[in-house]
Amino acid sequence: MNLLQRMRVVGSGLIIAAYFITLHFDVVTGVIIHLTAMSISIPYFIKSKAWDVVIMMSFLMTIGAGRLITAAI
Repeated sequence: MNLLQRMRVVGSGLIIAAYFITLHFDVVTGVIIHLTAMSISIPYFIKSKAWDVVIMMSFLMTIGAGRLITAAI
């Protein structure tokens, strides 16, 4: 398993953890973990040329970043 595949696996696990944390503990912490997971996963999908996934993840990251900004205000 090469580095990008490992990053994708770790990112997928973090996305599940982020969802759980967001629902049961703290939204801001969950969003931070979710953004980290997406950032870790995106390089794999860029290399795989899965542009639909890259666009979807970028869109979800934009929503998460917006949530962090509103939480900081």
